[in-house]
Amino acid sequence: MQVSSREILKKELSEELDNIQAFWEKFSIDEENGGFVGKRDHYNKLVPNAPKGIILNTRLLWTFSAIGNFKKDKSTLKFAERAYKYLKEFFQDKEHGGVFWEMDYLGTPLNTRKQIYAQAFAVYALSEYYRLSGNEEAKNWALSLFDLIERHGKDSKNNGYLEAFKANWSPIEDVRLSEKEDNSAKTMNTHLHVLEAYTTLLEVTGSKKVGAALENLVHLFMEKFLNSQQSHFHLFFDEEWNSTNNIVSYGHDIEAVWLIIEAVKPLDKPELLKKAEGIAVKVAKVFLKEAYVKSGGVYNEINLDTGALDKDRHWWPQMEAMVGLDFANGVEHDPAFEEAINDIWNYTKTYLIDHENGEWHFRVNNGHVPYPEEDKVSMWKAPYHNSRACMMFLKK
Repeated sequence: MQVSSREILKKELSEELDNIQAFWEKFSIDEENGGFVGKRDHYNKLVPNAPKGIILNTRLLWTFSAIGNFKKDKSTLKFAERAYKYLKEFFQDKEHGGVFWEMDYLGTPLNTRKQIYAQAFAVYALSEYYRLSGNEEAKNWALSLFDLIERHGKDSKNNGYLEAFKANWSPIEDVRLSEKEDNSAKTMNTHLHVLEAYTTLLEVTGSKKVGAALENLVHLFMEKFLNSQQSHFHLFFDEEWNSTNNIVSYGHDIEAVWLIIEAVKPLDKPELLKKAEGIAVKVAKVFLKEAYVKSGGVYNEINLDTGALDKDRHWWPQMEAMVGLDFANGVEHDPAFEEAINDIWNYTKTYLIDHENGEWHFRVNNGHVPYPEEDKVSMWKAPYHNSRACMMFLKK
């Protein structure tokens, strides 16, 4: 009997999921100072005394919990519990609520800002951890973070969520996630991760308040972020929903289409689901035309005003592309989708997976050469995108 390309793909993704899990179990633990290390360099060498960021730590909690839930294997629980306990002891703001942005290597706060993006990731991670552990405290913490996001982050006048605040939830001037970002009041990136967080929180709680907030987010993506003529999602807005630049992130485009579909499913709104699926197909087709290069992976982003194209291949858009294209193919079967999925995986395993030092390169250039200044482990380098994509394929 001939083995199908889908079966081969799933076998390879299953093996890679095991590799990802093994890497982070072996190399991310901070035995000396507790929790997890803040940084390992391109060559997987530990960077001593590196700060510890909330994004890495919540993504580790999510990953270890999600893998345990997916494999029905409690062996990951000890790693998830380690992440949960560190978040609770060090990142949790016990005075004003929410989670801080960054600690030093000993767990002393370095940056106490309240980024809504980070609060959302804590909700996402805690909800997944609750699924694995049954820890009611974790579920209640996730719900309390939801309340904080809705109370402080929600724009009661214009809808949507503002980006960031000081520790006491008062306004802050620079709201950017990083120096690479636009200093805009509202971003598609933050809303996308609030969307995925609320989706999981609704699934584990059944809360009507969470459901209403999630449905509102879905409509924001369809009516504010989506440019239906271009089939792209705008990234940056002011408080009144005026777009502040015309850069397209291809990875966020294709990630959004499947996360929106997943968000609509627990809402039980057939017409809304049909609309989400239609958007997915349109965005996926434009993505194939603009972002995908046969035998060359997926470009990073483009400035539609200037035509400037960032041809670097970051690790995470490759995997989000595979999932997003698979969702689109499930709605409207197209051999081009299937061919691209397999081709992107072949590119990823050839150029982005680091077969020498383990895990994945952060990005490679247009000549497919990795950047040695990028890290294997850092605030923004975690196992969330690649492990999740593997699991999404293996679930089907």
